[in-house]
Amino acid sequence: MANLKEIRNRIASVSSTMQITSAMKMVSAAKLKKAQDAITAMRPYADKLTELIQNLSEATNGGQNPFSEVRPVKTVLLVPITSNRGLCGAFNANIIKATQQLAQETYRENTVKILSIGKKGSDLLSKKFEVVSTQDQLFDDLVFSNVGTVAQHIMDGFAAGTYDEVVLVYNQFKNAATQIVKHEAFLPLITAKDPQATSGTVTDYIFEPSQEAILSELLPKSLKMQLFKAVRDSFASEHGARMTAMHKATDNATELRDQLKLTYNKARQAAITNEILEIVGGAEALNG
Repeated sequence: MANLKEIRNRIASVSSTMQITSAMKMVSAAKLKKAQDAITAMRPYADKLTELIQNLSEATNGGQNPFSEVRPVKTVLLVPITSNRGLCGAFNANIIKATQQLAQETYRENTVKILSIGKKGSDLLSKKFEVVSTQDQLFDDLVFSNVGTVAQHIMDGFAAGTYDEVVLVYNQFKNAATQIVKHEAFLPLITAKDPQATSGTVTDYIFEPSQEAILSELLPKSLKMQLFKAVRDSFASEHGARMTAMHKATDNATELRDQLKLTYNKARQAAITNEILEIVGGAEALNG
């Protein structure tokens, strides 16, 4: 009977876990819808603004802006975007692995510094690399102004020569089950003639009031929007990954619970059979 009690306890434990994972799946599904709508609506604007800036910068030969300056790379700032919470499959592990690979392979000859967005990345990367700043609070109130402050901090560091190159590492949202790890150059600004640019054509513009005024106004906004898009992509990807992970966890818990119930019924039937055999055996002994 002790064995039956242990199985009953395990069934209760698995059922409780299944309720938690199912609830987390539904919460993530609700949040995913809002996050997906936000990034889907924002992406065309951000992409078009980036394309415009690339063409504009090329048409003006970079102007006097400090964000297009290409200089010998000595110090690289990597900006990994992870989440503040776990239970989302390989979402965080993929970003941490990609960041480590960039630091140890692509930029092994350079000084690598980390500006981490997301608590999971901050906790693990700080053990191996120099983390100059952590911005874990962004996801508490994910609005453009808060992300813009972080982007301005990065831009100021690049303009001052603290960093010679800045790279974003984040999960790009494709659908609830698929997230694509992206390494995206943030600074220096890519121009239209660069092979990595989104468009290979340069548009002839008529400038009003002036090239410098337009660039000085649009460039910071474009860079802030680029970082905001990356954070939004990561935010939607996080909920998609968590919803998928919790869905699989719920299915596994259901399967385990069914197996335990079958084991419990078999053990219970065996116990009942043994009791009947003992009663029959005792009755036969009395009759004998």
